Amino acid sequence: MRATLERELKLDVRGESFSLPDLPGEQLPPRTFTSTYHDTPTRSLARAGITLRRRLEKGKSVWQLKLPRSGNDGARDELEAPGGPAGPPVSLKRLLSAHLRHGPLEPVATLRTHRSGVAVVADSRRTADVTVDAVEILDAGRSAGAFTEIEVELVDGGEGDLEALGRLLRKAGARRSPGTPKLLRALELPARDAPPEDAPLHAQLAHFLAVQLAALEARDPGVRLGTDAEDLHRFRVATRRTRALIRVTQPLLGDQLTPLAEELRWLAGRVGAVRDLDVLLDRLGGEVEALDVDVAAARALLGGLEEEREARRAELLQALESPRYLALLTSFDAVVAALPPLGGDGSSVSIARAAVRKAQKAAAALPAEPSDEELHRLRIRAKRARYAAELAALRGDKAAARTVEAFKRLQDVLGEHQDAVVAETRLRTLARAKSALPAGRLIERERERKRSVREAYPSAVSAALRTGTKAFASLV
Repeated sequence: MRATLERELKLDVRGESFSLPDLPGEQLPPRTFTSTYHDTPTRSLARAGITLRRRLEKGKSVWQLKLPRSGNDGARDELEAPGGPAGPPVSLKRLLSAHLRHGPLEPVATLRTHRSGVAVVADSRRTADVTVDAVEILDAGRSAGAFTEIEVELVDGGEGDLEALGRLLRKAGARRSPGTPKLLRALELPARDAPPEDAPLHAQLAHFLAVQLAALEARDPGVRLGTDAEDLHRFRVATRRTRALIRVTQPLLGDQLTPLAEELRWLAGRVGAVRDLDVLLDRLGGEVEALDVDVAAARALLGGLEEEREARRAELLQALESPRYLALLTSFDAVVAALPPLGGDGSSVSIARAAVRKAQKAAAALPAEPSDEELHRLRIRAKRARYAAELAALRGDKAAARTVEAFKRLQDVLGEHQDAVVAETRLRTLARAKSALPAGRLIERERERKRSVREAYPSAVSAALRTGTKAFASLV
């Protein structure tokens, strides 16, 4: 299986008159290929921004899977493996296990692309390929529509090259594009809009939970692939948000969602074990390289963490391949579909207000010099208040949105403290006679971070509580 990182810019072309401006480089040989896109019956891949296609060109058949990368730069992981019409090879199909529970893959669109363009060269570097794609939408082998787009795909260039070529092409008549994949220009997906701001709480909660389930499905293939740590981070956040929402709505729902929360707790344990080590390795990596004469011994410390991470990742992959995980996703679906109307004081504002009050109570109970564990518990309260405020913010209230941001900042401050606590603990565990000196130096840096956070967190607590109390004091 071949894997590449695709970084590209898409531009629209309207009318027949557009032609590429003079670009430094060489003409690319013209190509014609047919791509048959596949998806599940529910179109879960397309909804997640994932594309799976079989491309046929000059008798050669390959399967390509594209996974979105984090950020807003349009980057995607492109995986390619040879295979015929019977279906994608196992190396690609295994990454889609969470989606295949919706049903078998089926063809959803066929596109024929006529491609021409230029390999742009600057300073002896092939910075990018600029191509014009004339695309036909095929229905039973016959043309059922067409469109033209320009793609600028980086080869050995950077973001500056991408921006400069984009400006040049727009000056020649191309238009900005939202970057919609070719498939979605041919395949219409029914919209899944958020409920109106005055919708009842159960409708808002169902939508919010559905968004978290969609996030799990969207990031699942990337977690299995393991090339982008952000996939694992966002996967973990979706489990955390869901568990927090279940907890704060328990007074209204009782134990209806408790089984799902327990299964998410099991999953979060496997995910967190890997993600925590990712954070720790990233945190300590830069510090280690700055230790001059102690670098070699310090790298040995990281080696132990890297070995542990591989072991925890193997356990995570085993969990994702298990029937228990697929059953969790299925039960999640069922919860969203059957969420009942909420009785009693069932407004998202009341839930957010209660979560803020609990955070306020936890902050008020702190001693002048709180322990590490007490600050960690406050962080958990802040996290729940933030996610409850996110639910309230679906009403369109700006004060609720400001509360989300205020508690997010508090989470970040207390999270920095907890990361320092964890780092010190792990360094003490890993230190040996030969690495004691660099471990001690690293531990002192973590303690300095803790001291800095302890000076800063009271103002973050005050700001979050002040914002949240004001936001929900008079709302109903």
